[in-house]
Amino acid sequence: MSNRKGIGSHQSGVMLNDEWLTPPEIISLLGPFDLDPCAPIDRPWPTANKHYTVKDNGLLQNWEGYTWCNPPYGLQAGWWLEKLAMHNNGIALIFARTETAMFVKYVWKQATSLLFLYGRLNFYFVDGSRAPANSGAPSVLVAYGPKADEMLKFHENNLKGKYIKLK
Repeated sequence: MSNRKGIGSHQSGVMLNDEWLTPPEIISLLGPFDLDPCAPIDRPWPTANKHYTVKDNGLLQNWEGYTWCNPPYGLQAGWWLEKLAMHNNGIALIFARTETAMFVKYVWKQATSLLFLYGRLNFYFVDGSRAPANSGAPSVLVAYGPKADEMLKFHENNLKGKYIKLK
């Protein structure tokens, strides 16, 4: 029996893994993406045409094109959202912690639209296997820019969520 927990699991106060892969069906529906600036080093499927990993420090790189961003969860997620907001052409997947300072500053005040996902996601491990526990918190897709907004709106039903236009 595996002792691996979900990323937001209430059973553990320590994050044992910071590389959690987006369910591939989300990438398939919303892509293809030109760039994933915070991709895992090892991944069983591509998330974009170009990937930056922790070795590249995607925050320091130039971002071009339609961007996918599943940032490291935790306090540093705000840095990624800030850069994606400035880039204004992409989608982020984050926890729907709508009351946090990060969410207010980089989502409510800067995003184009949101897609709150019903239920909790099961992310994947870098070996391609699905995590047995769900993420432990609700998730939201955050769109920055017109293309990302259109993709969220178009796939609202396919992704089983609630679309909200912000600007």
